[in-house]
Amino acid sequence: MLCFFAAKSQSRYGVNDTLTVPAIIYKGDTMPYRELSTVYIFLDLTPAQRRAHKEWTRLRNAVYVTYPYARKASVVFNDIKAHLDSIPDKEKRKAYVKSREKDLRSEFTKPLTDLSVYQGKVLMKLIARETGNTCYEIIKDYKGSFSAGFWQSVAWVFGSSLKQTYNAQGDDAVIEDIVREVRSMYGYY
Repeated sequence: MLCFFAAKSQSRYGVNDTLTVPAIIYKGDTMPYRELSTVYIFLDLTPAQRRAHKEWTRLRNAVYVTYPYARKASVVFNDIKAHLDSIPDKEKRKAYVKSREKDLRSEFTKPLTDLSVYQGKVLMKLIARETGNTCYEIIKDYKGSFSAGFWQSVAWVFGSSLKQTYNAQGDDAVIEDIVREVRSMYGYY
């Protein structure tokens, strides 16, 4: 019985069994080739570098959290704008804006109130990026100058401004790089 199992195990594996692996030819010799993942080695950071890395990480996390809301804001903004262009009556336009505002408040009040002040500032930048208009201009167009002024003063109390513009090549170049990373990772186009 032992001989049977020994013969069986020998018949499974033979000299002609091979494993196919990627290979390269180097100086006339074929060698197995395997690309290893990149390993990063960091030196101890100076306090300034550590602080800069911490700020970058904070910004990156804020962009990851707020970018989906900015995308949604862009879609909603374009939808409302297209719908309002087809409504000639001023009262009907106002009623439509009010109904959309009610829907948006019910959908986004909870998630947006959970954002930090810093994330809110980043969200305003991203909304300006996605829509091409500052938050102040959007509020002024749909809710009026008084409402826009009120919310601008609230933003000012928190050390921000609704009139923030987005400059992808200037002050907001780091945000733009992070947005590109988010878009490539999650397939936003």
